[in-house]
Amino acid sequence: MVDKDLADIKVVLNGAGAAGIAIVKLLYSYGVRHMIMCDSKGAIYEGRPYGMNETKDTVAKWTNKDKIEGKLVDVIEDADVFIGVSVADALSEEMVQSMNDDAIIFAMANPNPEITPDKAKHAGAKVIGTGRSDFPNQINNVLAFPGIFRGALDVRATHINEEMKRAAVEAIANLITDEERNPDYVIPGPFDYRVAPSVAREVARAAMESGVARIEVDPDDVYEKTLSLTDLKK
Repeated sequence: MVDKDLADIKVVLNGAGAAGIAIVKLLYSYGVRHMIMCDSKGAIYEGRPYGMNETKDTVAKWTNKDKIEGKLVDVIEDADVFIGVSVADALSEEMVQSMNDDAIIFAMANPNPEITPDKAKHAGAKVIGTGRSDFPNQINNVLAFPGIFRGALDVRATHINEEMKRAAVEAIANLITDEERNPDYVIPGPFDYRVAPSVAREVARAAMESGVARIEVDPDDVYEKTLSLTDLKK
């Protein structure tokens, strides 16, 4: 939709808790290399002498290679993507205006996002997603975890690996066709009956292909079983 290569984009993440760390790991597995993560003290970088811990030390090895210092406002300039898992109103319209053209904003602080969709779009953002059900592109963990665990359980996976996580990502993304996709519809809704079965099927398939499944099953059977367990109707 924005015709940018993952290897070339600059991603700025605000929030260095469990969610933010997991997002960095997943983006890194997809080849994103130009990332800067901020916590409450500012940009994280290798060797930062304050506010660090073992997990942040690991993340610092993958991100902010130029060791840029400063607050969010200092590092957001020329970014292509902002991902927020932090606090309400952390991102201003001026910050969005300093980003590259066709910026993507995922402002997932709850109950109020880092910036509202109307403000982000007014400032020039191309795509905006939040955790809110009353805005387009709701990003909710219910899209992922029921299907991930159903798929893992059905093959008795020994653990959930990166291949399974990526399978879940792609199962969700592939539910929207190129013809359907638009700035207000880049992710299926939480009540889309196809989501959990599709995720479960592809997670089960990935577990078997990556060698962590303890039993072999037909992925399509996983889909049908998961569909039968949901109250959502076609």
